[in-house]
Amino acid sequence: MAELKTKMNDASVDAFLNTVVDERKRQDCFTLVDLMTEATGAQPRMWGDSIVGFGEYHYKYASGREGNWFLAGFAPRKQNLTLYIMSGFDQYDELLGKLGKHSTGKSCLYIKRLDDVDMATLRELVVESVQHMIQNNPAT
Repeated sequence: MAELKTKMNDASVDAFLNTVVDERKRQDCFTLVDLMTEATGAQPRMWGDSIVGFGEYHYKYASGREGNWFLAGFAPRKQNLTLYIMSGFDQYDELLGKLGKHSTGKSCLYIKRLDDVDMATLRELVVESVQHMIQNNPAT
């Protein structure tokens, strides 16, 4: 079974975020650090070379594959800020309806800039997702 390549490491979050060329996106990243630190109660850590993650939980699939992953996180990508909402979005239709301009993937929330979304709703979405992950992963 292949080993997961994206793991928590000791690289500097601040140093990574300071490499974000676009000033607005860089400031949005530091705002997300504050929001996710508050929502998770965990300090930011680098996961791989381009994801900032907060907290950690252990997962195990029926296939036997298992590992550790962050409770919430984000990555500044070229097109968007990608926020990782690990619980997915099935139970958050109402919040997503109030959030503002965004798109989603399975567990990814894509936002062009934080000015496009309601920050209180974003905070609530992250908090609820983290609570869901903790409640449904007793090893967290």
